[in-house]
Amino acid sequence: MGQFLPVIVLLIVATLFGALSFGASRLLAPRRPSAAKQAPYECGIVPSREPPERFPVTFYVVAMLFIMFDIELIFIYPFAVDRAFLGSYAFWEMIAFSVVFFAAFVYVVARGALEWGPAAKQRRLESAVSAERTTTSTIRRVGLEGRPEESAA
Repeated sequence: MGQFLPVIVLLIVATLFGALSFGASRLLAPRRPSAAKQAPYECGIVPSREPPERFPVTFYVVAMLFIMFDIELIFIYPFAVDRAFLGSYAFWEMIAFSVVFFAAFVYVVARGALEWGPAAKQRRLESAVSAERTTTSTIRRVGLEGRPEESAA
């Protein structure tokens, strides 16, 4: 028990520090709520609509894949450090885990879980090109409103 005493004391000190810091911030912090402080902050841009209630599942799938890649790397690391001691059994275990993980990754990609944004709709090219469309009818010159026409030099 004596050898764990410094760890236990440090755990108690850390817990007390966290609790006291949290309590002090609740007691000493100013409380002046306003609509601007409670609005979501989007890089200085005023939000044009209410934020959605739920995040898309894609965020969670990407997070789980990231964690799985980390687990795979942690699983491979001991074999890379001391493969002579671990032998062929560890090698085949590592290969089996990698095959199962890769199959799951291929399944997720095939299901389209990593595709972001709305699905792209294909258009027919004939409907986009017509004889009536010209550069003067389809291109809007930005910043020229209210300026005098330039004379041909």
